Amino acid sequence: MQFTVTDVPERERFEARAETGSLAGVVTYQLTGSVIVYTHTEVAAEFEGHGVGSTLARAVMDDARARRRTVVPICPFLGEWLGRHPEYDAIVARSTRKVK
Repeated sequence: MQFTVTDVPERERFEARAETGSLAGVVTYQLTGSVIVYTHTEVAAEFEGHGVGSTLARAVMDDARARRRTVVPICPFLGEWLGRHPEYDAIVARSTRKVK
């Protein structure tokens, strides 16, 4: 199954749609200048296990890289996904704070 990902800035989210036009998932964000904070990823139940989350993650990260944005991944799913995709490390903000 193929999904098309589109930025919908007026709703502050990227939407993944199936070939049928059904909304398969979203990544919400907050944009301030050149910093984009990805806050939440959600996949519709009927599309779980079909790669929607990964498709969204790659699309939003490719978009951020193309627009030269710094990414702050608050969303746990996206944070875990980025842990497996070091090719995006250069655009991801990392905390320098030490945890005790």
